Amino acid sequence: MESVDGEHAFKPLSNSPSGDAPPGSSCHAPIVIRDSTDDHVRDECGVFGVIGHEESAALTYLGLRALQHRGQEGAGIVCSDEGQLNMHRGTGLVDEVMKPHKLARLRGDLAIGHVRYSTFGTSELKNVQPLAVDYSRGSMALGHNGNLVNAKFLRERLEEDGAIFQSTTDSEVIIQLIARSKQERFLDCCIEALKQVIGAYSVLATNGDYIVAARDPQGMRPLWLGRLGDAYIVASETCGLDIINADWLREIEPGEVVCISRDGIESIKPFPKTTPRSCIFEFVYVARPDSHIFGKSVDEVRKQLGRNLAKVRPVEADVVMAVPDSSNPAALGYSHESGIPFDMGFIRNHYVGRTFIEPDQTIRDFGVRVKLNPARSAIEGKRIVLIDDSIVRGTTAKKIITMLHKCGAKEVHFRVSCPPIISPCHYGIDTPNSHELIAHQMTVEEMEEHFGVDSLAYQSIEGLVEATGIPHSNFCLACFNQEYPTLLPKDFDSGKTHRRVIDRSADSYDEDTSRRTFLERTALGTLIGLTASPSKKGS
Repeated sequence: MESVDGEHAFKPLSNSPSGDAPPGSSCHAPIVIRDSTDDHVRDECGVFGVIGHEESAALTYLGLRALQHRGQEGAGIVCSDEGQLNMHRGTGLVDEVMKPHKLARLRGDLAIGHVRYSTFGTSELKNVQPLAVDYSRGSMALGHNGNLVNAKFLRERLEEDGAIFQSTTDSEVIIQLIARSKQERFLDCCIEALKQVIGAYSVLATNGDYIVAARDPQGMRPLWLGRLGDAYIVASETCGLDIINADWLREIEPGEVVCISRDGIESIKPFPKTTPRSCIFEFVYVARPDSHIFGKSVDEVRKQLGRNLAKVRPVEADVVMAVPDSSNPAALGYSHESGIPFDMGFIRNHYVGRTFIEPDQTIRDFGVRVKLNPARSAIEGKRIVLIDDSIVRGTTAKKIITMLHKCGAKEVHFRVSCPPIISPCHYGIDTPNSHELIAHQMTVEEMEEHFGVDSLAYQSIEGLVEATGIPHSNFCLACFNQEYPTLLPKDFDSGKTHRRVIDRSADSYDEDTSRRTFLERTALGTLIGLTASPSKKGS
């Protein structure tokens, strides 16, 4: 921060611990039922954008529905009607937020949308994206999939310079940097801002006139460009293009910034070229199996993971079963390779959602049974190979295996289509800290005993990479090998702590509980005997 002509001029924040230039270098229903100890990592976010179509809001709504698996805590759409931004956001699923009368108010031929899971910041309404602001040059809105490792550092610098934040999400840091840029074009302001952040991002931003779409230099998160008639479409995954029957054009490249206007596309590559380090967990679990990402079919990669897994510690068995739904392709691949027939051992209740995504931890024990019910006739007396895509804490895996034993399984051989997860992700997938990861705490032999299985085997890192057909060097594998492609948040930690406003406006409400809590905390409660008087407490 320097003083120029008596005024503060905010310069790009380049004095990070990493040097002058960053190397190659984010949703909640009021009441949830969630298995807080689910054996899967939590998803991140999804983005969708349209320009050049009079029904942009409706198309964005459909696109967000297709991307719902990427985030279930909140959804939002911002439309531009001749440059005027109109927004609707809310907590919950897309269908819960985007009611027909709400969508009808969003007019214009340009829209960006977002579904959120809070990997950074809380799941309050103020953090639901797209974020939209008014500033000196007009209005802008932004949606972000990913996580910035230097967000806290940048936020502290901005606050020291007088910036005021309305959310706790790292995405607002990007908005602040854009607003403070002195570049003439909105596109160039976005580029200057993105040059200052480190981490993972697939970003959509708009000033009402055009859309700026960008991927971080290492391409950690996917982002696709499509076409529907004369309109251009941007989506996190191809399933978002398919639902509106849009043509796939191409993936936006790592480090590419694309300006999409009604007149066409301008592509800029403003970052130093670096080796891509895409998140391999997109293939394992995050992306929908009918999507193509990083140049490959997710379904084919998962089937190949199953085929590879069948060669690891082969076993004689009667049936192969999956923990549905994300493990189904791997289980099919295992079945085809091993010759062991596949059967549906668990029936999934699709009307409860992917319940582990919600952030509250209020209901623990019956989340698995709410989602999955064992098919006893397919299990009883059988030697079972159980396939799951990943194990995180191990608690749900233990419950599922217990179900199999209670249904009379003769043997259970547990196979996992990814390697052991031993480290947290800092780039937009919410894995627990290392001390909560079962593979960080136990050996395979100890886990066999803990789960009560006859055998346990994981995919190797080599087998995982081989299944994709992409070079090893093009992936971030940090959750498996602790080799992070960037500096980490701790490398930017100043040690400062800050009190932040907590917005209770969207909290769920239980009248009886709230009334009792109020009485217990007030003098009125003392008068009616709900709480002890001060003199009694001290006696």
